[in-house]
Amino acid sequence: QVQLVESGGGVVQAGGSLRLSCAASGLSLTLYTMGWFRQAAGKERKFVAAINRSGGGTAYEDSVKGRFTISRDNAKKTVNLQMNRLGPEDTAVYYCAAVRDRTWSPPMRDDAYDYWGQGTQVTVSS
Repeated sequence: QVQLVESGGGVVQAGGSLRLSCAASGLSLTLYTMGWFRQAAGKERKFVAAINRSGGGTAYEDSVKGRFTISRDNAKKTVNLQMNRLGPEDTAVYYCAAVRDRTWSPPMRDDAYDYWGQGTQVTVSS
């Protein structure tokens, strides 16, 4: 059974950093593209970042490019999202997602992903 569990969320001051982690089980992570999405209160879920199977291909939403870095460790079955220079606009529940995909370019549409974690809250205070 595929399970994705996010951790690392919390409250941080504007300008600070957080590192989110996604622990995967029930799958061979080497076969999966992994993504991060976020959903602010009262808003739709939006793409944040994604990484392909090997880690050599990544994609970022424009507002986080240069501030966030996605990485993966297939042996440890973990995917991380390093978030720097956080602002109040980054406040949201962050979700880890997975899809079995062998293409180089990771998808940015949420409906492309088959498995989802329960989310972890990130709150950035001003």
